[in-house]
Amino acid sequence: MKHAVSGACVGALFVVLVGCKDSGEGRVPTTSKASDSISSLVLDTTLSGLIRKNNLSGDASEGRTIPTIDSPLAQLGMHLFFSKSLGGDQDVGCVSCHHPALGGGDDLSLPIGIHSDTPDLLGPGRTIAGTSIPNVPRNAPTTFNIALWDSALFLDGRVESLTRTPGVNGEGGDIRTPDSAFGQADPLAGLNLSIAQTRFPVTSVEEMRGSLLPGDTNEAVRTHLAERLDGTNSELQTPDTASDADNLPDWPTAFAAAFSDPQITYARIGQAIAAYEQSQVFVDTPWKAYIEGDTGALTLAQKEGAVLFYTPVAEGGAGCAGCHSGDFMTDELFHNIGMVQVGPGKGNGPNSTGDFGRFRETGVEADRFAFRTPTLLNVAVTGPYGHAGSYDDLEGVIRHHLNASDAVDDFFASAGTWCQQMAQFTNIADCDALYPNAESDTRSGLDKLIESLTERAAKQ
Repeated sequence: MKHAVSGACVGALFVVLVGCKDSGEGRVPTTSKASDSISSLVLDTTLSGLIRKNNLSGDASEGRTIPTIDSPLAQLGMHLFFSKSLGGDQDVGCVSCHHPALGGGDDLSLPIGIHSDTPDLLGPGRTIAGTSIPNVPRNAPTTFNIALWDSALFLDGRVESLTRTPGVNGEGGDIRTPDSAFGQADPLAGLNLSIAQTRFPVTSVEEMRGSLLPGDTNEAVRTHLAERLDGTNSELQTPDTASDADNLPDWPTAFAAAFSDPQITYARIGQAIAAYEQSQVFVDTPWKAYIEGDTGALTLAQKEGAVLFYTPVAEGGAGCAGCHSGDFMTDELFHNIGMVQVGPGKGNGPNSTGDFGRFRETGVEADRFAFRTPTLLNVAVTGPYGHAGSYDDLEGVIRHHLNASDAVDDFFASAGTWCQQMAQFTNIADCDALYPNAESDTRSGLDKLIESLTERAAKQ
């Protein structure tokens, strides 16, 4: 049984998000500039109705309070973000997996966290222990527009607002984290989702904690890191002083500038890093300009794609906005789309190399293999795509939506070398030996998707 959605979807997404080549690929043929103009006017009229129907303003940041990058708090957060001082073994920082020049990620399918052979090398070419095999099991989500999420952060939503109030990034309500039971507030989460998520990369052994940091609880690890920065435990390998090559500030002085006193706690570290991350809001897109009245901001092909994107399948469109809804282009919910599972996984399934996604948090069977709908803002620069970064380009992931069964068949068609289609693994010859369970783990998620679709069809 094949899983298929409207065949228009692949063209719609590829055109509206990327545009077309000069050859006219993906565009409806026209015979003259005059007919192009007529077609464009018709599309403008159609899009005007769809924009009103979907209540779009073009600006997902509208009405929100966004920190400015030049504020003392965000500046402190930027220095912390770029420093290796928060890495347990002092060989990795937040920026190692989330660099602004790499779309707020690392341009890798799966990140190389601790113990990189060349700690200062970020993105493609970063290796660990002389190999390209990554040690982090999921693709690094972009930090771009993190301030615009209101429901949950991380691909499985393990940091989530319990109130889900629109427009506030979880502020003013309880927040659940991995430090609290599912559905229960974490009293130490912080003021918003962005702050809450800063508490966990430093506690992940593969991402930042490493092997040397003492502490038998997450909070003990965070306390130790704060004491490292204020000099209590005297273990900074290269103290971050103004005379450093990195030109980073003395930490107590920097905290005093941001908080009016030099006290360093992890709560303050999290506030600062979150302020820096929240300053990374990028919403000035051609689509925004179009919605605001510049009908020339989009090409004819892009307008055609937008119509398909926002028109429901029942009305002849692609229905993409059913999940990628609103100005932020996400419903902030969790879906199983049979995405390819590559990498070490999260310890799930018969081989312990699978990843059950949202199910790991909720325990609800319907959530097995479901992952958070990504925003499509800035999507052209935030690849690779999928929870394991299995697709390097947008066309690949869109075609997966078209027919997941065929996409999985195609992905694993080249026995022994299938992972060479992923840029990170291009030079690795024996893919079967690298991740021998990848196909079976992927097909488990695909089978679950087909089962769900069959049950849904039976109820109709």
